[in-house]
Amino acid sequence: MHDIIIIGAGPAGLTAALYALRADKKVLVIEKDTFGGQITFSPKVENYPALMQVSGNELADMLLDQVISHGADIEMAKAERITPEDGGFTVTTDHGSFTSKAVIIAAGSKHRHLGLDREEELTGEGVSYCAVCDGAFYAGRDVAVIGGGNTALQEAVMLSEYCKKVYVIQNLATMTGEGRLVAKLETKDNVSFIFNSVVTKLVGDEKLRKIEIRNTETNEEKEIELDGLFVAIGQVPENQAFENIADLNDYGYIDSGEDCLTKTPGVFVAGDCRKKAVRQITTATADGAVAALAACRYIDR
Repeated sequence: MHDIIIIGAGPAGLTAALYALRADKKVLVIEKDTFGGQITFSPKVENYPALMQVSGNELADMLLDQVISHGADIEMAKAERITPEDGGFTVTTDHGSFTSKAVIIAAGSKHRHLGLDREEELTGEGVSYCAVCDGAFYAGRDVAVIGGGNTALQEAVMLSEYCKKVYVIQNLATMTGEGRLVAKLETKDNVSFIFNSVVTKLVGDEKLRKIEIRNTETNEEKEIELDGLFVAIGQVPENQAFENIADLNDYGYIDSGEDCLTKTPGVFVAGDCRKKAVRQITTATADGAVAALAACRYIDR
């Protein structure tokens, strides 16, 4: 039996592992896909303390090497269920079952994609899902933001400060975000709204060069030359497997505050899979530390 099983090997999960290992706990990290999580899609990270610039992959590798050097066990598997047992929990995966005294859910969330051909290939080469992370690389260039909610509008406001041109493309007839954000964008000479339109094609060789869009009312199609495309159509948490053990809110995020507790004693949550206002690397690592220390206190009680 491990002391703590951590589900997810993004910044939150790996930080949780580091803190738990330094508290002399036996830790198993279960990851179904990619070590580092969503940060691996960022070609440059310049907002992580003490690191002037690092790629998302490099940062993920450093986090992983650090926890392995401290003795973490790693299992590549998809967690399918957490079951309370006498004295602990069983985590059932598609590659077997594992037991522990406490569990930290750090399953993260995924940016909702457009679902277009070459989208994954061009991610980091003109296609981005985080203006806070990547927007500065497009200073003086033409970009588009896809979406009409608060996140899309906030990203458009930020990008308008240093980009030459910002298109905000919405599939509805109006923006769904706050009116004050729309009003602020309407005062910007370098911002244009395109309504009732969807992106149908990404065009470019090694980098994005332009997009094709279609008006959903008239079926008119046109091309827009771009240097960057920021997709802000929401995020998708992957918490369905844990709804027996943790309450989910209406959007599927685990209903937990800054204390990283769930409704089940001994089960904790960290990172983007929990309800929170800000989803950045630093807030994920902060959650990882909080959840790990809470799990250690639970075990040592």
